[in-house]
Amino acid sequence: MLDYLFETSWEVCNKVGGIYAVLSTKAKTLQQQYKDRIIFIGPDLWTSENDSPYFVENKKLLVDWQRNTQLPYGIKVRVGRWNVPGKPIALLVDYHTLYSVKNDFYAMMWNRYGVDSLHAYGDYDESCMFGIASAMVIESIVEWAKPQGDVIAHFDEWTTGMGLLHVKAVMPSVATVFTTHATSIGRSISGNGKPLYDYMKGYNGDQMAGELNMQSKHSLEKAAAHATDSFTTVSEVTARECEQLLERRPVVTPNAFEQNFVPKGKKYDEVRAAARKRMLNVAGALTGKHFGDDAMIVTTSGRCEFRNKGIDLYLDALNVFATMCEGSAKRDVVAFVMVPAWVNAPRTDLVNAIKNGERGLVNPVITHSLHNHGNDCVENKINSLQLQRQNNVTVIYVPSYLNGDDGVMNMTYYDILCGVDLTVFPSYYEPWGYTPLESLAFSVPTITTDLAGFGQWILDTYGTNSHNCGTVVMHRSDSNYSETVHVLASKIQDFYTLGAKEVNALRKAAKKTALTASWTNFIKYYEIAYEQAINNNKNNRK
Repeated sequence: MLDYLFETSWEVCNKVGGIYAVLSTKAKTLQQQYKDRIIFIGPDLWTSENDSPYFVENKKLLVDWQRNTQLPYGIKVRVGRWNVPGKPIALLVDYHTLYSVKNDFYAMMWNRYGVDSLHAYGDYDESCMFGIASAMVIESIVEWAKPQGDVIAHFDEWTTGMGLLHVKAVMPSVATVFTTHATSIGRSISGNGKPLYDYMKGYNGDQMAGELNMQSKHSLEKAAAHATDSFTTVSEVTARECEQLLERRPVVTPNAFEQNFVPKGKKYDEVRAAARKRMLNVAGALTGKHFGDDAMIVTTSGRCEFRNKGIDLYLDALNVFATMCEGSAKRDVVAFVMVPAWVNAPRTDLVNAIKNGERGLVNPVITHSLHNHGNDCVENKINSLQLQRQNNVTVIYVPSYLNGDDGVMNMTYYDILCGVDLTVFPSYYEPWGYTPLESLAFSVPTITTDLAGFGQWILDTYGTNSHNCGTVVMHRSDSNYSETVHVLASKIQDFYTLGAKEVNALRKAAKKTALTASWTNFIKYYEIAYEQAINNNKNNRK
């Protein structure tokens, strides 16, 4: 019997990227299965003036442990619930007191596991201290609870890897799971413009870590992958990457999505209408154009990784599509790029224009001011292609997190997604692909690639017929960029020419696919990993 399941991630109650979506949507299913025996652990990055909107403190939870336990090194923990469907227990850990002894831990990790912290930089120290502090919290709860059954400690990403290694060192009876959502060195190879796929079999992870100055993160991730009782990743695409670069084959635990986040029935229609109105008003205020209610709204979103996420390809394809439609366009196309950048503030002139019903501004490309105007790759690409000079296609760049308070859109990303007609995610490096799955859950057809784990899952499950699943999966490689640009442009045009009946059929197919990829169906893969972790842990202790 599983007495406790701990899951530690930098994105627990901390909305940064796709891992937040994974964990926050998985929480309900885990809570249903393990009812308050699942405990999520995240970093306490908040203050009384700026507290996490996703965390509700509750001092009555684990009350005996809170009263009777004193954590080492002055570590402090807040206990409460994660304010997502299922409302599981969440612990926010303040790890900052560990900085004074970090070198002691790094020495131990070097001596025991060969983790090279000497070349560390950036977020390495912060991640490692959080991981170790979280492991100490797990150790404290286990010692207090004295469970008679099994205990699993699940750690996500290299950022928590040192926590897993600490658990292995001090609590050998606790089974461990380590999930790599994307290898640090694989992301670095692709992010540095190197051909990841054509030369995959020739890459050595350790060698590339030295070349790309990634020794510390890579060595930590590799050590955790080899030390853990069960090693997992999110797709077959990334499993091959792990096997080559980390030298261990993982269990594949694909990501899913819960429908609790999607408005239903009349509420969905209301949100969709409000989102479309807002997006078209913003586009009109920026550009001075008047967009009809039948305008086709296209968007891409996610992490601002210009090449990895295919933002470059998306913009090039829009340029080709605009040329294809020139002179024969029957309705407007408004294409958004919704990826957070180094944003400064909402544009005052745009806010005033929206408020006063004015139209047409200087620099009609972007909704917010940036700290690095002139150096932002998305803004520069839009300007270099002169996309705003196309009569039929308007491109708008929204470089802010869409939490509902960005100052311009003032709607959450999920609400905005309701108003979109088509999403495009032509990824080059995409271990899973949460954004296309989210789109389907909101009944929005999507286009992605077979380099995304989700795209490969679509091909394996539905084949190439997009009408069966509301998804187009394009073939992409290291050497077919130009070809994929034209394929994407033609796929956008195909959707543009569809009638209302065909579009509705695709929207229904999209929704049906998302229901198939629900946590109710996908949690079984984690159960396999949990069982493997428990069995391997027991066998290793014999």
